[in-house]
Amino acid sequence: MVELESKSPPEVADSDIIVVGAGPAGASLALLTAGLGFETVLIDARPSGPAPRRDPRNFAIVRGSWRLLQAAGVTDALEQEAQPLNGLQAMDGAPHLLGAPEVMFSNEDLGTGETLGFMVEAERLQSALDERLSQPQDSLTILRPTRFEALTHADGGVCAHLGSGDTIKAKLIAGCDGVNSPVRAALGIPVEGRDYGKSVFAADVSLSRPHGGIARQLFTPEGPFATLPLTGDRANLAWYMKSGAAEALAKRPKAEIEAELNTLFSDFAGEMALIGPALSYPLKLQIAETMAGGRGVLVGDAARRINPLAGQGLNLGFKDVGALVEVISDARSVGLDIGAPAALERYQTWRRFDAAATAMAMDGIDRAFSNDNALLKPLRTLSMLAANGITPLRKALSRQASADQKSLPKLLRGEALG
Repeated sequence: MVELESKSPPEVADSDIIVVGAGPAGASLALLTAGLGFETVLIDARPSGPAPRRDPRNFAIVRGSWRLLQAAGVTDALEQEAQPLNGLQAMDGAPHLLGAPEVMFSNEDLGTGETLGFMVEAERLQSALDERLSQPQDSLTILRPTRFEALTHADGGVCAHLGSGDTIKAKLIAGCDGVNSPVRAALGIPVEGRDYGKSVFAADVSLSRPHGGIARQLFTPEGPFATLPLTGDRANLAWYMKSGAAEALAKRPKAEIEAELNTLFSDFAGEMALIGPALSYPLKLQIAETMAGGRGVLVGDAARRINPLAGQGLNLGFKDVGALVEVISDARSVGLDIGAPAALERYQTWRRFDAAATAMAMDGIDRAFSNDNALLKPLRTLSMLAANGITPLRKALSRQASADQKSLPKLLRGEALG
């Protein structure tokens, strides 16, 4: 690996792929492409040196995504501090004549002897990826700190123009640069979506009773309240509220927040004590109209921002990574240009439908359960009873939730490329 500071402009030879953004999706993509011998340039806007900015988020990394991170060589650094996900439980918090049903997916439903996934703190995940990036790799060049500014096309390739004044040429550019992606804007790809009129209150808490590695979700008329297990009987909370309410709650004193949580949810979660700061963020849906074009592709949050219900956002990004690596590997194996329309169309077709379907599914579940509609309550009950009681259906849903299906990219199935 070559790491270059932008203060002394580098001379970088033509590469295979430019990866813009060194978050979880971009870092894992760069590690995997470089590991397969693709000449990879990673553009990282973060400065070198001290520890990164405090990030209080936590990620549910499902089984398929964990396999991809294994292929990228980072799971050994994560296992000691990761909390295994042993189950996913959903409960209807608006009881009615047919009761208050629930559904439970567990490790046993996979039938593989593996866990459904792991809960990992965002800082720890990024630290493990950065540590792996710092290890020598012949095919990887990291440019930091510098930003992507613009792109042009020339001679069968794409040129990335950087804030440092450098220009890097490659066959393909991957925008892994977040929801406000400059790469997406440079490619001229529009987005569509809407504001949910809700925000999410999030915080880490200690629990008065063991969580058993179970992620639990209570659907209330206002929105879901979820406890996601962390090590040491801690949990990460996600509480959907009307816009303004989550922001106001996050600013209140610790004692008032704890009183509010325990008054409403102690029967569900046990007594909770706040650990660290609370935060809030608005809930929005945003999907790029296409994921590929002009020798560029979008990956992760650059391609979509969905309802975070069930924690699928980051995992969709890892599916993108797995699909893109497989697509360009297959293209190279038959002598095709990895940035040519045929290769990018395969990536677009593979990932666009899954991402849109997941976004609509999360949206539909939120709409169906986050209300007090007397007509919908019996339908919700029947759907949860079916999901819980019909074994083949429950197992299929468990495989879907843990990214353990045969249609997924090879890296998510634990298979080698080649």
